Amino acid sequence: MLALRLARGSHPLVLMRRLLVAAASAGVGFLLLCALGYALGHPAHSSAAVLRLLWCFVPLAATVQFAVAVARTDPSTRPRSGLSAVGLGPLRLTVLAAVSTAVSCTLGSMVALLFFLHLRGDLSGLPFDGAAAGLLDAGAPLPLAAALVLLSLVPLTAATASGLALRARPVSTTVPDDGSSDDTPEDRPPAPAAPPTGLPWGVSLITAGLAVEAYLSRGDGRSLLPLPGGLGATPAGVLAGWALTAVGLAMAGPGLAYLCGRLLQAVRPGAVRLLAGRVLMDEARRIGGPLGVVCAVLSAVIAAYALYGTGPRPFGPLTAMGAVLVLGCTSATLLTSALEARQDHTRTARALLRLGAPASARWAATALRAVTLLVVFLPLTWLVAELAALPLTA
Repeated sequence: MLALRLARGSHPLVLMRRLLVAAASAGVGFLLLCALGYALGHPAHSSAAVLRLLWCFVPLAATVQFAVAVARTDPSTRPRSGLSAVGLGPLRLTVLAAVSTAVSCTLGSMVALLFFLHLRGDLSGLPFDGAAAGLLDAGAPLPLAAALVLLSLVPLTAATASGLALRARPVSTTVPDDGSSDDTPEDRPPAPAAPPTGLPWGVSLITAGLAVEAYLSRGDGRSLLPLPGGLGATPAGVLAGWALTAVGLAMAGPGLAYLCGRLLQAVRPGAVRLLAGRVLMDEARRIGGPLGVVCAVLSAVIAAYALYGTGPRPFGPLTAMGAVLVLGCTSATLLTSALEARQDHTRTARALLRLGAPASARWAATALRAVTLLVVFLPLTWLVAELAALPLTA
């Protein structure tokens, strides 16, 4: 009940982010129900049904990542003075954030169920009733228990991941003021962030993934893991190699972002470059991981277009829906993480205002950070995509 009260009184942007989480959950729930409908309508193709279900875990992972990012930026989950006195300590706030995430995802799952039943023709009296009965295998009865189990995957996974992420979030401590400084404890700059240590491991995984893909893609090109939606077969080694490459990009992202901040401060930096570099080094862990995931997804899209984009194999509607979900959720996660970083640097902004720094300096530093990340990560995305598609196009 408290989660619902806080949701009703939240800022419109916070409500919009929660609605986006519900929409993503609805999309994943619809894909899961489509996999269930295919299994019911084609009992002789059990292997294909299992593979369709396995492919649904890619948008499921992207949705859970987005839900965690939204939970981290929710103002109601941030510890504030006075909340512990009314019983809302860090543990209670973590539970509250997990419940709020579960409510948003459950709402999306219920919308997915209603939409699925409506397109199958099980619910009558509405426009487009039974419009996709053939695609959704409406001839086979839908077991409600199995549908509810599949729909519960997104709320349970997202709520658990949000609780773990917020529980592991460090709580900033303030030093008692001894009167020797004019700054309040809240306005004092935080301690410098430690450099990320995942860059060597990330580079190793990227290299190993590309090597596995190049080595195991030799042969007739047949696969035990065919892509759904008319994309044909893909060698299983390619998929395993690409999974390693994607994990490597996610691990290397924070280290690369940290190095970008170091490069901005090289060779006698001015005030804007120094500010941009220091803030980017502090934000490296927060935005580097989502940025690496976005690079992995864009690399997969570029490689898939190089393989299938000019051929006669069309993208099916469910494949397109899954691709839109993955692209949208990963991009929204990156934007949400950037918003979280901006919220955590309000003390720096107040300090600059007290020093008389113009607002244009902060905007210039923000633009410089964005340009630096694009200059580093865009060529990396293109290079990984070309190397991933090379074994299959050669």
